[in-house]
This record gives sequence, structure tokens and C-alpha cells, in this order.
Amino acid sequence: MRAGIIDLLINKAAMKQDIADYSGEVFSSFKRILKDEIAEIEKSINDKRIRLRFEESGKHVFRLFVGSDVLIFQLHTNVFRLIDSDPLWQTEYLKSNGANGFFGMINIYNFLAESYEQNRYNDAGCLIGRVFMNHDHHFMLEGKGQLGTLFKDLENGYVSDGIIRQIIQTTIIHAIDFDLITPPYEMTKNVSLGQVQAISSDLQLSTGKSLGFKFSSEDQK
Repeated sequence: MRAGIIDLLINKAAMKQDIADYSGEVFSSFKRILKDEIAEIEKSINDKRIRLRFEESGKHVFRLFVGSDVLIFQLHTNVFRLIDSDPLWQTEYLKSNGANGFFGMINIYNFLAESYEQNRYNDAGCLIGRVFMNHDHHFMLEGKGQLGTLFKDLENGYVSDGIIRQIIQTTIIHAIDFDLITPPYEMTKNVSLGQVQAISSDLQLSTGKSLGFKFSSEDQK
């Protein structure tokens, strides 16, 4: 029994720590390259009304305000195993070593910039991308639009500065192109006096990027 515990600690626990350490390195690279990308874009932006700034919120979260949007990059502090039904378990890469199916994860969210700036906590956001990294330093990307088609080859996928820059640029383009949609009239025709009075202060009538995006094996809509 004790030998089994020791084996798990040496192998599985150490493997998860390797993933966590590598994920932290990749997240730091995202932060570094994003700052550089902002500096390059700023050289061609002369309109002071256009938001373009970086904010850090602790070790595991940073934000990019770009135009009317804010992109939130979050490094999850846990390591995850792919669900048993994921088709990747049928690939030789995962069949040869089950440890290859454990991942660190960077989530990329898209909110309206004004949701943050005006503390509109009822506003909705959208998960638009997830970066998965394993102990073997392989990675894949799930996401919406082009983010869902760029880097899906886990077995041959390796992170580089060039790839990170491409992910960042694609994420910015997607956020800017993903417009705010007018809510259906039937959803907004009845409001309370309190809600109307609150509009001038903190806009309690919820707005935001659409919710409900599905990744991977789920139906994408």
C-alpha cells in the first residue's frame, strides 16, 4: 500500500507539478509578448479615444483593454485530465502515455471594456479560447472562430513566441469583430423603476458579449 502511495507521488504528483510549472512559463510568455504587441500597435494608433492598455491582476490574471473590449487571460491553478469520451484518447499519442492527457489551462475571456470600467457586474462575457499544455511541452488550442481551427494538432504542437503572438493577434481580431448584439425586445420590454433609475449610475440592465459558447466535442454554434 505504501509503495503504491510513493509511486503515485513520484509519478503522478510530480507530473502534475511539471505541467503546472510549464504552464506558468507559457503564461509569462503570453504576458511578455502581449505587452510587446501593444507597444507595436500603439505606434500606429493616434486616436486617444481608442483603448489600448495592459493591466495585471495578481499572478494568474492579466487584462488587455482594446477598443470597446477587454480580454482577460487567466491561468488556472489546477491540472486537468481530458474526459474519457474525448476522441484524443483514441490517438496513439495518448494511448502510448496516459500522462499526455493531463493539461494546464489558460482561459481567454471577452467582456465589454465598460463592464469593467463602470463595475457593471451583471454584464455577461464569453469564453473565447483555451490553451492546453501538457508535461511533454505539447499544446493545443480550443476556441471560437479561427481560435478553434489554428492549433488542434496536440501531438505535433509546440509553443513558441511566434505561435503565442499569432494567438494573441487572432484573439484581438475576434474580440473586435464580435459585436454587441441587441437583446430581444421581449426580454427587455418589462423593467422596474429601480432598474431604469440605475441605468444612469451602473446600468443594471445586463449587457455584454453573448454566453453559451461550446468547445471541442460539443456542438459549436
